[in-house]
Amino acid sequence: MGRVGKGLAIALLAVGVMVAALLGASWEPDRPVAALSARWAPAPSQFVTVQGMQVHLRDEGPRDDALPVVLLHGTSASLHTWDGWVAALPERRVIRMDLPGFGLTGPMADGRYDMARYVDFLAALLDTLGVQQAVVAGNSFGGRLAWEMAAAHPGRVAQLVLVDAAGYPTPSVSVPIGFRIAQVPVLNRVMEVTLPRGMVESSVRNVYGDPEKVTPELVDRYFELTLREGNRRALVERFRQAPSGEGAEAIRRLTQPTLILWGGRDGLIPPDNAERFRADIAGSTLELFPALGHVPHEEDPAATVAPVRRFLGL
Repeated sequence: MGRVGKGLAIALLAVGVMVAALLGASWEPDRPVAALSARWAPAPSQFVTVQGMQVHLRDEGPRDDALPVVLLHGTSASLHTWDGWVAALPERRVIRMDLPGFGLTGPMADGRYDMARYVDFLAALLDTLGVQQAVVAGNSFGGRLAWEMAAAHPGRVAQLVLVDAAGYPTPSVSVPIGFRIAQVPVLNRVMEVTLPRGMVESSVRNVYGDPEKVTPELVDRYFELTLREGNRRALVERFRQAPSGEGAEAIRRLTQPTLILWGGRDGLIPPDNAERFRADIAGSTLELFPALGHVPHEEDPAATVAPVRRFLGL
């Protein structure tokens, strides 16, 4: 072996050692639901069987509310993202869940993550809870599911609230590193057995208008629930099977009264998307929060729930 060959071999060995060290330092195997439930599923959490899955949900408020409010979280989030809104809506029955592939619910039983599958799941969940019609609100991916549900089952969605909702095939200005890795072949497989906590913190800070609001406890929640058994593989499949921008033509056919809320500092789904929703949904109303980011309902629950209360006539 010549000098060049020896040098290359030494360099490859060094890279291999560095990669092994990094993997060892960030090695995080999947965690079973039982190991996470004590912290993340205390009362009033419950687990309900829907389509072969044990769905983690919270169903709170008066049982005689004829029009419950259903809250749908975004990618890699959980039902906890709505804590502030739920506390501010005591007059209403509020239902929220960890969507399949996220939180404590975990992967789809059949491995499908296309939007039609998610709409079918949501309809089945409402059937299980005996809810025929609801106000449906969603953030980001959950916002896309909200309007897709309204388009597929218009009689079941009385009013619609879209919070920095996905829908249009427009480029992002800033994408959390975790989302980028989940869409890169090979790297996304490495992510299934590793998860640096710093990467999770960086991703959460990325979607806040004011990153200083991101607390260690908040990072704990996103970090630990991402480790739920099967969630990391499900995230890869969700991005692959439900690419952004599909089916956007249905937005113009929506007829439900619609409130659109948006963070002015959202780099993942920029505010020009809010204007497109407002233009495409006849009679819709838009409220922009200049200082907030991609998850304005979580970053400032009090400010963002105020227009929701007005929209609901409270």
